[in-house]
Amino acid sequence: FTRQLATLVKAGLPLAQALRILRGQIGNKKLLALTNHLSTDVEGGMQLSQALSAYPKIFGTIYISMVQAGEASGTLDETLVRLAAQEEKTAAINYKIRSAFTYPVVVLVVIIAVMILMITLVLPQVGGMYKDLNQPLPPLTQALLGLSYAFSKFWYLFLLVTAALVYASRVWLLSPNGRHAVDKAKISLPVISVLVLKLYMSRMTRTLGSLIATGVPVLQALEITSKSMNNSILEDAIKDVAEKVRAGIAMSQPISENPVFLPMVGQMIAVGEQTGTLGDSLNKIATYYEDEVDEAVRNISTLIEPITMVVLGGMVAFMIAAILLPIYGLVTKIH
Repeated sequence: FTRQLATLVKAGLPLAQALRILRGQIGNKKLLALTNHLSTDVEGGMQLSQALSAYPKIFGTIYISMVQAGEASGTLDETLVRLAAQEEKTAAINYKIRSAFTYPVVVLVVIIAVMILMITLVLPQVGGMYKDLNQPLPPLTQALLGLSYAFSKFWYLFLLVTAALVYASRVWLLSPNGRHAVDKAKISLPVISVLVLKLYMSRMTRTLGSLIATGVPVLQALEITSKSMNNSILEDAIKDVAEKVRAGIAMSQPISENPVFLPMVGQMIAVGEQTGTLGDSLNKIATYYEDEVDEAVRNISTLIEPITMVVLGGMVAFMIAAILLPIYGLVTKIH
């Protein structure tokens, strides 16, 4: 939607006409209905930013603020092009991350489902064979049989406990303390923190750079950027930066002093402040970290398959030890 609208406006078409043309290019019914409303509002004399503000959950604060700044500075065409590029970059990164983790999640779900079927259907038959022959079961098989019996007898309790745990976890995650704990874990866990921080740095600098380049004042741009981070730790850190900038301190100083920001961010912002090219410096940082995230995701994708196979092999070995080895031992005793 944004790329097509940007192309039409960049070509010199009036905004109302561009929205009318765009209606014929949209296949999604919900997006078409939304575009019809926007077209009607703009044709009625409303500015695009005002029309967009009626749908904050769809377009968001950053999107609306950049359009508003573009209208005020007379550079709406350039703003829409910049917005389209930003939306495409964000979508590309999200897609790569989802793709990297889809395979192991699917494999894990299948493995768990197979293990449940083995424990509830196959293992009781093995236990019955041993019982009929008055043979003692191995400890591991006994433990799994106990779990199988408990699950088949009290399955509703398992469902209730699972539902209660899910509900309690959801309530805790939505609470300020829960959100703070999860957000802190994201940027402090040894393995994933570097990737997550690079992702946050690229999002922060891309958003801040786009807002400043569009003409949004620095303090307002910092406030909008803080709300877009989806991390309470970084949100508070950016708000602290805004307070110090309001007090007359250069933006690079509080960013360099706060360890939550990666070192290069403060260094590049300092260069941008000294040369008067803050917007360009921020966009260069964003591009650098986006490339870093791409490389990290590629490396993770390469490692995930062998790691998944090792985990799968371990679980298969566990099931063999619990189910097939007792059968093998039983056959050996019979012979």
